[in-house]
Amino acid sequence: MKLSEFVDKFRSGYLWWNIFAMGVVCILLVVGVKFGLDIYTHHGEAIDVPDVHHKSMVEARSILESKGLDVVVSDTGYVKELPADCILEQSPKAGAMVKSGHVINLVVNASSTPVLTLPDIVENCSQREAMAKLKAMGFKVGMPQFVAGEKDWVYGVTVDGHDRQAGDKIPVSKTIIIKVGNGMLSAADSVNYIDYNIDDDFNSDDDIDDFVEVP
Repeated sequence: MKLSEFVDKFRSGYLWWNIFAMGVVCILLVVGVKFGLDIYTHHGEAIDVPDVHHKSMVEARSILESKGLDVVVSDTGYVKELPADCILEQSPKAGAMVKSGHVINLVVNASSTPVLTLPDIVENCSQREAMAKLKAMGFKVGMPQFVAGEKDWVYGVTVDGHDRQAGDKIPVSKTIIIKVGNGMLSAADSVNYIDYNIDDDFNSDDDIDDFVEVP
């Protein structure tokens, strides 16, 4: 290609029109992306999360959705003194600033006492291990009951005075009592010691050997 032909191509209106059109498209694309992201992320928008603590689920949902927030029940709990379907916790907390469409996680009070499965702790772990495991699972643990057996070893579990086994369903409101060995043998296995005085044995007339002095 000759130099003159190359220069003539740059003088062509068609080339410059295409360059101008591409520039306009790029500018529109950048502006569109910017405004689109602002709309999608609700840039500059802030909603004060209302307090729905101890409100009913219906009332809490109505309040939050009226603010443009989404509601999800993330968990349930149980407080005996509060009515069923009552909001126990919310996340984010009241007063937090969020954007429209943000999800508010709620913990709702259960309508009945939740139950937990009793783990296998009888004759399987020490007092400390058993109490730590039960408390970590959410059980209420009372003062242990000491019974004859190996010291600090778990020999049983009772609830309301009744023996319970691994796998039983226990309401979380109930207090669990574990039976722990006190380090003493049972009466059947004990050893009876007789008060024995060795001096009496030597002083007994029946056991004195007769002897004759040899000159």
